[in-house]
Amino acid sequence: MSSRQAAGLARARPGLRRGPGRRAGSQLHLTPYLLLIPAAALYGIFTIYPIVRQAEISFFNWHVEPGAVNPFVGWANYTTIFQDPEIRTAAFNTLLYIVVTVPVQMLVGLAAAAFLTDRLPARTFWRALIFIPVLTSWVVVSYLFAYLFNSSRGGLANELLSLLTGHAVQIDWLQQTWTANGVIWLLGIWKGIGWSFVLFLAALDVIPHDPLEAARVDGAGELRIWRKIVLPEIRATTTFVLVLLVIGGAQVFQSVYLITSVDGVPGNPYGSTNVLFTYAYYQAFSVFSFGYAAAIATMLALVLISFSVVRVQLLRRSES
Repeated sequence: MSSRQAAGLARARPGLRRGPGRRAGSQLHLTPYLLLIPAAALYGIFTIYPIVRQAEISFFNWHVEPGAVNPFVGWANYTTIFQDPEIRTAAFNTLLYIVVTVPVQMLVGLAAAAFLTDRLPARTFWRALIFIPVLTSWVVVSYLFAYLFNSSRGGLANELLSLLTGHAVQIDWLQQTWTANGVIWLLGIWKGIGWSFVLFLAALDVIPHDPLEAARVDGAGELRIWRKIVLPEIRATTTFVLVLLVIGGAQVFQSVYLITSVDGVPGNPYGSTNVLFTYAYYQAFSVFSFGYAAAIATMLALVLISFSVVRVQLLRRSES
């Protein structure tokens, strides 16, 4: 066979020459999936499996003792949710926490991000100062707030009010329902502003400057620019921040437990400050009703998933 015939045969049957290259390409395509296996395994073990196991336990009268009989009760734990008056208080407090803290965190975070996008002196310092509360431990700051609003002598809030009013002020901040809730809300707002601030800051930084400058040249005021240009540009980020903060607010636990617990029982005074997670904790580890606690957590997870899906679908429709 001549060299010309061999070259023609190679062109006619390219697979004879490209076999090793194709094998190398398939290996390259598999590499990302192989690298994902450890992370996927950890996610499955520590996230997916507990969720599935929790949903399973919610259908039983579950006991943790080895060898104990766990009778199947079906939907009984879920029907109890709609008959339990104490969980209505916990659900109301959870909803109230979300309604109070989420809008304030979003508005303050957006305002701080808008203010600190300009070339201000020491803006890096102010950005870090706003974000520092996010990095603090929930345990540490919860005990700090409990100390600041201590009703006994030495509580900074009472001392400050006494100094401003000129007479002794003695408010039982943590022994009254609304003042205790107010302390919890204040802590949640202070600690959560940094998340919305960072996300809004990133969204504002990528907005093109040309439309903004053109609008200013045409005489548009800042309020109109924000309403017509800036807010539509950051709509996706706003939705993400809203969903993130709502999910975080619904899962509030540490601050409520550490600030309101007396002898390991959260929600004082008399359970009036309980949220859904602290009430589920109380049912599991004080009453030992693990099936009912699992049903509460599963129901809350379904509500949050439904909210997230609906909100994202509404965003997609508005953008289309």
